[in-house]
Amino acid sequence: MLNELNRRNIGIFAHVDAGKTTTTEHMLFESGVVRSPGRVDDGTTATDSLDIEKERGISVQAAMTSLIWKNTIIDLIDTPGHIDFSSEVERTLRVMDGAILILSAVEGIQSQSEAIWHALRSLRIPTIIYINKMDRIGASAPAVMEQIRSTLSPFACEIQAYQLHEDSFHGIDSLWNPNQDSLSDGTPSIPGLVEILAELDEEVLEAYIQETPLSQRDLNEAFLRYVHQGEMFPVCYGASGKGIGVTALLDAVLAFLPPPAQPVDSPVSGVVFKIERDRTMGRTAYVRMYGGSLHNRDTIHNSTRELEEKVTQIRRMDGRKWADTGAVHAGQIAALYGLSDTHVGDIIGNPEGVPPLPQMAVPLLTVQVHGKDPAQYPDLVAALQELTDEDPLLDLQWLPEERELHLKVMGTIQLEILSSLLLSRFGLDVVFDPPSVIYKETPRTAGEGYIAYTMPKPCWAILRFKIEPLPRGSGLIYASTVRTDDLLLRYQNEVERRIPEALSQGMLGWEVTDLRITLVEGEHHVWHTHPLDFVVATPMGIMDGLSRTGTTLLEPLLQFRLTVPEEYGGKALSDLVHMRATFEAPVIGSGRCIIEGVMPLATSMDYPVKLRSETSGRGVLTTSFAGYQDCPADVNHARKRRGVNALDQSKYILSVRNAITS
Repeated sequence: MLNELNRRNIGIFAHVDAGKTTTTEHMLFESGVVRSPGRVDDGTTATDSLDIEKERGISVQAAMTSLIWKNTIIDLIDTPGHIDFSSEVERTLRVMDGAILILSAVEGIQSQSEAIWHALRSLRIPTIIYINKMDRIGASAPAVMEQIRSTLSPFACEIQAYQLHEDSFHGIDSLWNPNQDSLSDGTPSIPGLVEILAELDEEVLEAYIQETPLSQRDLNEAFLRYVHQGEMFPVCYGASGKGIGVTALLDAVLAFLPPPAQPVDSPVSGVVFKIERDRTMGRTAYVRMYGGSLHNRDTIHNSTRELEEKVTQIRRMDGRKWADTGAVHAGQIAALYGLSDTHVGDIIGNPEGVPPLPQMAVPLLTVQVHGKDPAQYPDLVAALQELTDEDPLLDLQWLPEERELHLKVMGTIQLEILSSLLLSRFGLDVVFDPPSVIYKETPRTAGEGYIAYTMPKPCWAILRFKIEPLPRGSGLIYASTVRTDDLLLRYQNEVERRIPEALSQGMLGWEVTDLRITLVEGEHHVWHTHPLDFVVATPMGIMDGLSRTGTTLLEPLLQFRLTVPEEYGGKALSDLVHMRATFEAPVIGSGRCIIEGVMPLATSMDYPVKLRSETSGRGVLTTSFAGYQDCPADVNHARKRRGVNALDQSKYILSVRNAITS
């Protein structure tokens, strides 16, 4: 009988076109889940279910499947590779016990590969590196291994040797035998294992220096320990399109990636990492459990939102289908139904033991969406609210007075997907305005903001804030030095809750960031004060302070790597200077010119199209978010303000009190 506790929760990650979905298909085939592997080009894969995924041949949402390999349940999540869908990757990373990072033997490490790698390392997730497409022309395992050790980690170890025959890849040999006792019993050893272990392990280092022999079993145990700690990384080879190396990769999953922890008598603990709508089941919340158990009809406590909800049904993945199980336990992933008020990222039960959410996805563009049929405006509002429920980073801004709908997006590919979803799922035909860059603001100098909200009665809320600029990337830091005798704790908590909302629009209409706000004075009235008074007063006090400090406009930057044929190097450098990019000296070799640096998003949005035209499609640009920096003095991008400006205190008070009629 299959042991339900013998399982692995694995995420498959890669840059776009590295072969994630193809690898997943062959895993399903080798394990007997499907009779034949589907093909991305034919739109027949198990994990690409949306029409747009089948049409474009790319994954745009994380998809879960399950298989059994050598009496072990493996729950697999195939994630999108395109940077526009990093939010799906981000949420999946949080709930995995192990990962497979797939690299192409031809293209090597690309920008999204690096971004995923840094997120994996921040969470210390044990990771297998799988070098795919070894059968392709231009594949170079030594070149990719050199890239891995210089860019990702020097502690990557090949656990397989690849075979070349007449310049074609046709197989692999295992270098790993966990049961090998000695260094001379006939099984090949992992090259460089002792030297790499010596850099991490004091006992191995001492034995290495003193030339004391170590048994292969001791080395293997040390290797496995550091793999589980996320400090060493097995490297496998394969050609998934031909099914070569896939069974060896499945064996590596069992050998190197750990099973989920099984805490004994632990309280209920889990996190919702995905929300979607099932055509027959309705709203579905995907939950990874870290402690305890849930059963049908259980009432759960949402500790993020401090609310109670009842689970009406529980289903778990069985091969390619969801099956009713009635229960989910620690270490398992399940689909829960009945949770109408639970959102992506919410923690169920005890938050201890739930890993943090890595920060990969940062929407840098904002776009306004219009329905082609004005009569469908209410339906469009509802549809976008539903999509934002599934992907909170869309951050729908609905302005009913202006009948405007604004979304935050990662890129133009995401707009194509949203357009397709709205049409196929909701029957809504839409158009998007050209996307614009999301700027931010930060205080120019230190200063204070003050508000005495005492009229018209009954009301009483007096606040004084100290506002200080902070270095780039600091975000918001809030503190209070006010005694609870002067301002009750519940009122202070209300002020703290309203600070992010108050900073959503600065002097130029953009979100204000990289600042410290300290509440230095506060006063309530025994008779006249109501908690809602601080909802009104906080934005007025903050805007008063920002009007005194002034704000500096910030623009988003992209880290880039530009590769062009050598003869186009001069033109590329000229383009980069024109875009206000800063970069290192170009590296020229093998007929290619490689330039790395940072450039503003605002000046480079159209450059990929221009690059293809200038280089006849031979130039390659990869980018990732690099943070925000001050705009040049001559750049001014004010944004239309939503609602009444809190600086106009009289009108703002009337608007909050719903005393203004249109």
